[in-house]
Amino acid sequence: MTGEQFEVHSVPTMSHGRVLFAPARAAAARGLLVGFHGYGESAGVQLERLRGIPAAAAWTLASVQALNRFYERRTGQVVACWMTHEDRDDAIADNIAYVTTALETVPHDASKPVIFAGFSQGAAMAYRAACRGVRQAAGIISVGGDVPPELLQDPSVVFPPVLMVRGRTDEWYTQQKFDDDADALRARGVALQPLLVEGGHEWHAPVIEAAGRFLQSLSPGV
Repeated sequence: MTGEQFEVHSVPTMSHGRVLFAPARAAAARGLLVGFHGYGESAGVQLERLRGIPAAAAWTLASVQALNRFYERRTGQVVACWMTHEDRDDAIADNIAYVTTALETVPHDASKPVIFAGFSQGAAMAYRAACRGVRQAAGIISVGGDVPPELLQDPSVVFPPVLMVRGRTDEWYTQQKFDDDADALRARGVALQPLLVEGGHEWHAPVIEAAGRFLQSLSPGV
């Protein structure tokens, strides 16, 4: 945590969705930073990650919870995932529509930049929301998750600047996949910042520091 003070709100969306948000300081509001958690996590977990980014209090923070909820076996806590392999195309469309609707419930200045940040399974949602949503994104922070193949295969998709992070010992997001994604984005002319950090499949201090630098590069003065 940075020591900044946040007021956190929970807003129900659609029939059973949920988004947490923390308003920015009005005098220093820079834009909207939207987070997507990984498999078996919750919106609260990702909101805490966003809150730890340097100068995060200058942004309105929103963390969207996946629609597919279940109980974590060991703790009994309610967690969620974004999709499975079944009915994949339908699930992708549903998730994009859900996120678009969810963000309409978050009070923010629509004229300011919006940046999407995802971890693990949530990284794919960050890419999809940024490239398929109704709002043009100013950037993507992708940690421990690959670029959705349907976006790379669509020549009409325009990617905003991307910070793409992988832990050197991450067994889920392999070095080969990381390199392939980086090559594919570069071939599309994307303003890409690929970053290898020490550690595994995690959102930790090196990720937080890199995210802070990325935010500053997109919105000078933060």
